[in-house]
Formats: sequence, C-alpha cells, structure tokens
Amino acid sequence: MLERVFKIKEKGSTVRTEIVAGLTTFMTMAYIIALNPNMLTGFDTGSPLWNGIFLSTCIAPAIGMLFMAFYANKPFALGPGMGLNAFFASVATSVMAITGLTYLESYQACLCIIFIEGVVFLILSIFNIRDKIIDAIPLGIRLGISPGVGLLLMNIGFGSNAGLYSENGGPFYMMRDFFGSLTPNFARDSMGSAYPNMVLNVSIAFICLFIIVVLSIKGIKGAMLLGMLAGCILYWICDFAILGQNPFAVLNGVSWVPAFGDWASTTLFKLNFANFLDMGIITALTLILSFGIIDMFDTIGTVIGAASLGGMLDKDGNMPGMKETLTSDAIATIAGALTGNCTITTFVESSAGVQAGGRTGLTALVCGILFLACMFIAPVAALIPAAVTSAALVYVGILMVSALRNLDLTDMTQLVPAALMLITIPISSSIGNAIGIAMISFTVIKVFSGKAKEVHWLTYLVSLIFLVKFFLIVG
Repeated sequence: MLERVFKIKEKGSTVRTEIVAGLTTFMTMAYIIALNPNMLTGFDTGSPLWNGIFLSTCIAPAIGMLFMAFYANKPFALGPGMGLNAFFASVATSVMAITGLTYLESYQACLCIIFIEGVVFLILSIFNIRDKIIDAIPLGIRLGISPGVGLLLMNIGFGSNAGLYSENGGPFYMMRDFFGSLTPNFARDSMGSAYPNMVLNVSIAFICLFIIVVLSIKGIKGAMLLGMLAGCILYWICDFAILGQNPFAVLNGVSWVPAFGDWASTTLFKLNFANFLDMGIITALTLILSFGIIDMFDTIGTVIGAASLGGMLDKDGNMPGMKETLTSDAIATIAGALTGNCTITTFVESSAGVQAGGRTGLTALVCGILFLACMFIAPVAALIPAAVTSAALVYVGILMVSALRNLDLTDMTQLVPAALMLITIPISSSIGNAIGIAMISFTVIKVFSGKAKEVHWLTYLVSLIFLVKFFLIVG
C-alpha cells in the first residue's frame, strides 16, 4: 500500500529510509514545539494562550504535512516560521498599544492577516501563479539558494541554537560567547554559572558532528539519526555524571493531557475580523503584503534548496510537483490561522530529512505523526539537547554549501547575486529578503550591461516589489 501511495521504489528510496528521514527531520525541528508558543506569548508558559498556541503548533504543521505527504508526495516538513513568529508577536504587541486591546484580542485580530495571506497563496498556487514567479528567478539565483540556506543552517547551529542563561544574563551562544571570547577565563567570567553547560554543549556538538561525518563516510544508512541518538545519550551521561544535573528533570510534574479547553477558548477559530479592521486598511494591507512576501520567497528558497540537496531538480533548476508542494504550504498557513498560529511554512530543517534519504511524502507523514504525538508527549521533545540539533544542522549546512560547484563562477550575473545571498541569508535569517536582494542585483547588472532584453518581465516585477518593500515607508 505504501508503495502504491508514495511510489517509494520509483523515487529510489525504501520504507526504512523514509521513516528514518522523517525521524531525522523531526529531531532537528522538535525545538519549535515549545519555542514557538514561548515566542508568541513572551515566554508566558502554562497560560491559556500558551497552551492554545502549543496545540496549534502540533496540529497545524501536521495538517500541512498530511497534504505534503498525500497530495504533493514530497519529503518536506512544515512548521511556524522562525522570524515570522517574532514579527507576528511584535505586530500583535503594536496593535495592542495602538488600539487598546488586550494582547489576546490583538493576537486574534492578527490571525486574520495570516488567514488572508494563506487564502491568497492558495489561489496563486492553484492557478500556477507562484510557479510562474519561481520561473522568473534566474538559474544562477536558484543555484545559489541551497548554499545560502546551508550557511543559514550552520549559523543557526553554531550561532543561535544553544542559548544559555545565568545570573549574568544571557542568552549565551557557542560562536559569539564561547569561541568569540578572547580567553577561556573571559568566557567563564562573562557566562558565570552557565559556563560548564556551555562547555558541555560545545563538546557534544562537535563530537556529534564528527560521529555523523564518520558514519556518513563509511556509508552507514541513517548516519545522521544514529549520530544524533549517540549525541543524546552522551549528553545525558555527561550532564548527570560531570555536571551533577538530571537531564530528565524536565519530565517532573508535567501534564501529559492536552489543554484542549484552553485551545478552544483562546485561538481555535478565534479570528477577530472586527478588531482586524480597526487597524486601518493601509496598515492591514501593508502587513499582509509584508508577511506574504517573506513567506512566499522563504518557502520557494527552502523548497529549491532542499530539492537541490536531494537531486530533485531538473537541468533547468525546476522541481516537478512544485504546484502541489506550494498548495500544501498554503493550506498549512490557513490551518495555522484557523487553529491560532503565525505563518506555517516549509521548514528549512527539511534538508536534514532529505539528506538522510527522504524522497517521498512518507518522510513528511512520519514527521507529521510525530508532531501530533507531541500533543501527548511534549516533554519528550524537550529531552533532545540543543547541542545535538546543532550538530545535525551544521552537517546538513556543510552539504548544502557544496552545491556552489554548480554555479558558473566566471559569469558575474550568477556570481554576484549568489555571493550576496551567501552573506545576506545567514545574517538576516530571511531567505525571502536575500532572494529579493539577489533579484534586484541581477536585474541591475543585466540592464546596465546592455542585456535588458534577457530579463524576464516577472523578474522586473519581483525586483520592483522588493524595492518597494525595502524602501517604501508607510505611515
């Protein structure tokens, strides 16, 4: 049955490989399940709104992954967009200040933005308009997306994935606060009591990374998942034996029963269009456009990057089944709004599952089922150390950077846009904005080198849209 539904052999995979890929993807993105409600509520853990968003974070991505599995038959996982959730929280806070609403009322009003964005994207996807926008992205930019995303993953892994706190403040991160310190003494004094934990995180991250690399070199199937499991076990042992901490303490006193009542009372089908209209038409349209542009090009970049890693692009840099993939993504965004979440988008950590061999929707299905299971076993996801996730992200990032070999580095119309993406994606953490900068640079170079006719009219339009987004101040 699985073969008939997912065409696993036809895609050059196996059921075991797809399941391992789904587990791998889940382990690299499980952090979002607790982090997202923290971001959207200001770390108001355990409040009714936090509980509602938590359940939405489990359910809405799973809905998207079911469509990704059975409709698109692609191995891509979905989740609340990092960066987009912070943007959403800041917008909700601003609306609260302007209108005098409570944060919950403001939050419910802002859900309308996400719902409208999702509906618009669904229409664009059904009528292949998003496909045409992708066709307007020059080949050099498409080829540069994967390496740029790779650097983003490495930046997340080493730069912002192991935030620690102490009496001296925080968060403290591996690259900035550990390797960025002049001396170990300086790092210890600045981090205070968090320093021993940081040493453990750094050590496990590199050990886990090297385990994954060695297993991969030896051709062992499921190398990433095995390496992550080894990293988890080693971290738990060291945490207990060396630091004297109980790594399973997060399980003490937790509730395993989902707070469906809080979900129903706070975010489930709680779109408040009356308060949404109080924002003003111009403000509302500006917010919808801002969320929409970021989401669309982040999704396009993530999909192309992951597909490139898995050899799923044709010679022209196109991926068969893009319409179905983008439609599934749009449905997930709508599901997110209806259940009480920010934009649900194709997750960059999907690349981990693709690297592990995932080629079909079974990978997405496994990940989606695990997300649903987290409604009941949420604390278990918290047992995966950030250091282990970091190792996996860095490894996948390294593989994606290798795609630079496909670029014609002698062609400035390819090299310049790609180079700009390589620096802007990890620094801005926005794949969409980086694509915008690359599109603008490509268009300018072509026009002023006398090759304006070689630029697709949609490329001009997309470049203009990004110029407006970057520089037009409204209000």
